[in-house]
Amino acid sequence: MSSCIGGRRHPEYVANEKAWRRSREAYAGGEEYIKSALIRHVSEIELEFEERLRRAYYFNYPRAIAQRITQYALAVDPVRKNADPDLVENWSRKGFRTNEVMRQLSTMLNVYGRVWLLAESPEFSGAVTIAEAKRRNLRPYITVLSPLEVIDWSFGDDGQLQWAVTERERIVDDAPHAERRIVRRRTLYTREEWHIYDIGGNGVEEVSRGSNAIGRVPMVPIVEPDGFGMDAKHWFEDVVRISEAILNNESEAQMNVVKQMFGMLVISESFARGAKRIADKDGNTKTFASTVARSAAVVESNEEKGVSRYISPSGVETTIIRQENANLKAELYNVVGLAVQSASREAQTAESKAWDFQNVTQFLANRADLLEQAELEAWELLHEYDPAIPIPELQYKR
Repeated sequence: MSSCIGGRRHPEYVANEKAWRRSREAYAGGEEYIKSALIRHVSEIELEFEERLRRAYYFNYPRAIAQRITQYALAVDPVRKNADPDLVENWSRKGFRTNEVMRQLSTMLNVYGRVWLLAESPEFSGAVTIAEAKRRNLRPYITVLSPLEVIDWSFGDDGQLQWAVTERERIVDDAPHAERRIVRRRTLYTREEWHIYDIGGNGVEEVSRGSNAIGRVPMVPIVEPDGFGMDAKHWFEDVVRISEAILNNESEAQMNVVKQMFGMLVISESFARGAKRIADKDGNTKTFASTVARSAAVVESNEEKGVSRYISPSGVETTIIRQENANLKAELYNVVGLAVQSASREAQTAESKAWDFQNVTQFLANRADLLEQAELEAWELLHEYDPAIPIPELQYKR
């Protein structure tokens, strides 16, 4: 059984893993993402593309959109009547309050379209006093898991989770004199028990197991209902594609500006054939005419003008590119549903303003309802671990 645990993956995970990782990279941004998202032209030489790559910068619209939806949906703190104040202030057992955990959940839901809540309780042996339990923070807690951390799962005939498998990297550095290791760890949760496996060069090794105290899989799946029943891809994939188009367009506009400042040399063909240059670090030489690109030179034959000079792209191309980027950004926010006012200089009609406001309001009301149900289920799991933890009356702002 353990060998099967090491390799299994849910069909939904297989179908969406690539898109989930791409969305995560787009949200993270940075140099590595730019390297993967910037497109090299067919006629672009390596030196020129390397320069464009070094100059490229990224407007992180995917992160701005994912965070803005969360900020809007949770702009007003939810009301939690009869909630344990200590748990509200430290819901994750790592110092994150309930509001912070739910913000993390909301943003992940925007990026992936699926997210999980995991309820766990620390293991301890023997009787523990209330004071010691509080000092050692021995109480159940909530963790948010991305869909990339939940590898496989199954639902039973009753519609509830029958089992689920998580996978997370664990850093083993307990001893300062031992070499630090990164271990791939999978945990199987069933309704009756849990098993922890380390996966490495020696295959799958079970390192611990225990009984499930609550009699159910301690996880809450949250799925954005957009496209439910239609096998539709998550809308954030389209956000990433449009954002990448803006990245590439902006890179071209930037290089046009560079060329306007420095220009491009135009020389006669006879001069180019006679000129020599160092082509690489090994000392191999090529004729100057063997490399022609935006970053090198344009060669004209003797039948043409034959006059050496500098040329540069006009400012029109740069203006057009950046206008296209402005249009893409406007359409991006409009499609997502965050455009609350017209881009036109003409004054919006009252009806138009009301319609835009209604679109955003309804979107956020649906999101608040989804977050409220997810949090309520998490509190129910905590209550099952410890009946002394009350289930609060939740009310999210709609």
